[in-house]
Amino acid sequence: MDPIALQAGDWQFVLSNWRYLLLGTAVTISLTATSLALGFLAGFPAGAIEVYGSGRLKSAVSTAGVVLRGTPIVVLMVLVHFGLPIPQLGTLPVLDIQLEVFLAATLALGLRSAAYQGQVFRGAIQSLSEGQMEAARSVGLTRRQAIRHVVFPQAVRRSIPGFQNEFTIVLKDTSVAIAIGLAELLTRAENLYLQPGQGTAVMEVILAISAVYFVLTFTTNRALDYVERRYAVPGGTK
Repeated sequence: MDPIALQAGDWQFVLSNWRYLLLGTAVTISLTATSLALGFLAGFPAGAIEVYGSGRLKSAVSTAGVVLRGTPIVVLMVLVHFGLPIPQLGTLPVLDIQLEVFLAATLALGLRSAAYQGQVFRGAIQSLSEGQMEAARSVGLTRRQAIRHVVFPQAVRRSIPGFQNEFTIVLKDTSVAIAIGLAELLTRAENLYLQPGQGTAVMEVILAISAVYFVLTFTTNRALDYVERRYAVPGGTK
């Protein structure tokens, strides 16, 4: 889908390309969701291993987390995209993106998010009383069952404030996918103002996508505030 070039006012130019920017917004939201989901699926086990694990497994998880947190996301994204044998998966017509590029961006952002979410969950688990695990074991649950049925529900609820911060970071870092050519919101904005004769619209385009990022961040954080209040652990700290 090509942007519409109009010889009109700069804001009129932005408004005339709202569908083009909307597709970029949809890609940004999708990338944020898949990256956070991957980060959650890998992050909680990592946090649990750092608390309850021992030996080589705990050391390996801790080291991997340090490496991922210490690597700039743009470097990680380029390494994943050009360094892993990701097959050619074709184009997703609805969003007009290359699936292999989207997958590479998801892996990079998801793994880095897992490293941070692991620390969020580690802190949430350690904030629980040790008596929780002891009580679960005393009624016959295995360690794994105790983590799943007793520790996990409480740790997730206590981790919501940290997850809010991680959501904001991942949402903004989706813009780094411009480095590997993913047509998310920032890439599409650049495509607009780099059109011949549209150089004067740079500020308007940037302000427009900044407003989109703000709305996404604000609404999601308010929703998570509600979830935190609704599902706070009774008698516990927020």
